[in-house]
Amino acid sequence: MKATLTTTNLQTGQRWRQTPIKSGELDVIHQVSVYPELCFQRFQGFGGAFTEAAAVCWKGLPPERRQAFLDAYFGPDGLGYTLGRVHMGSCDFSLGNYACQTGAEDDGFDTSRDDENLIPMLQAAQKTAGKPIGLMLSPWSPPAFMKTNGDMNHGGALKPEYKARWAQCMAKYAAHYRAAGCDVRLMTVQNEPAAVQTWDSCIYSAQEEGEFAVGHLAPALAEAGCGDVKILAWDHNKELLFSRAAGTMAVPGAAEAVGGFAFHWYTGDHFDAVRLTKDRWPDKELWFSEGCVEYSRFDGMTTLQKAEMYAHDILGNLNAGISGSIDWNLLLDAKGGPNHVGNFCEAPVMLNEDGSDFTIQTEYYYIGQFSRFIRPGAVRLGVSRWSADVEATAFENPDGSRVMVMLNRTETALPVSVTWDGETGFGLVLEPHSIATLQSAARLA
Repeated sequence: MKATLTTTNLQTGQRWRQTPIKSGELDVIHQVSVYPELCFQRFQGFGGAFTEAAAVCWKGLPPERRQAFLDAYFGPDGLGYTLGRVHMGSCDFSLGNYACQTGAEDDGFDTSRDDENLIPMLQAAQKTAGKPIGLMLSPWSPPAFMKTNGDMNHGGALKPEYKARWAQCMAKYAAHYRAAGCDVRLMTVQNEPAAVQTWDSCIYSAQEEGEFAVGHLAPALAEAGCGDVKILAWDHNKELLFSRAAGTMAVPGAAEAVGGFAFHWYTGDHFDAVRLTKDRWPDKELWFSEGCVEYSRFDGMTTLQKAEMYAHDILGNLNAGISGSIDWNLLLDAKGGPNHVGNFCEAPVMLNEDGSDFTIQTEYYYIGQFSRFIRPGAVRLGVSRWSADVEATAFENPDGSRVMVMLNRTETALPVSVTWDGETGFGLVLEPHSIATLQSAARLA
């Protein structure tokens, strides 16, 4: 039985090195087993965020480098991304605050910033991919006049008298993007609804999210012809995911209006919180919607540590039951912006100092060990490991091929025997601080 092993080992300079591998003798002491009869969630893909910052950086590249960037993310030889996230109105990675309406008497709907920057980038990405990019839309803040603090920044809450109007604006965003040929599939109620930020932010309780989804957002989406857009709550850090989900789902009608929950990674692993949420509400989708290397929090990390942090989190989230994984900014400048409040961070692809070209970061290659092989529609399979030293997940793709991704964050080479079906297996060595993807050509009997 033949398979292909793709390895990234930054210490030896190897990136997506492919080698053929044959089944052979197994060392049962160092065994990682796949159980194809145990099937879990159906996965919908990987992607990144189309922010105004990313779009402005992309537009500033020479035309040939703009296309090279798109190929790196959405082309068949790149990461093969099929998903994206877009902010409705401004976010911290915008050039400044802006909203679809400016005051109580403004009954228009301004999408000029989207039309100038975000939508052209999305359309170009879809052309490169040769297929629609499934979008998640997320608001950072309603217009300032709709909020209790009269400010898009620094928290505040949505005034009760504007709930219906804001829901209608959110639905108009979905309709506008769809009219531009963009594939809007998901919408979150609010980005980070428990955080008072110096940038665009708005506070909701778990109950308020549920009530807004049931009483306003779901009806508004249906009225706008976008009733199939799935509403997600929370869209914040994992450690509170279960309790927030419980509070939202306790609202009458939330079981029908809320299709799932989104979360970020900024407060640690908390994979158990994700798994428990999936176990409690198995019919609801869970989405990783944001994570990045924040310069304010991860200063001093090596390039290898950043890459391994990405892989460790992706593995844990996949095994906990997520339906999709969306990274933060697709592209940033050399400073980690632009960002209108100085909240700089790293993206997997960064511009050079003069903005004339881009550099691919280490985490890009680690993401590719997943996104290039686990395709939309793949089903996660059961896995057991001989030791926590080998972090692993396995999927079966729609074409019948099977994929196992393994991460070794230790200083030691680990001999591993991968058993696919209890009998057929592959022996390999997982090098120190490396990540490897084993893929069979077709379903094994």
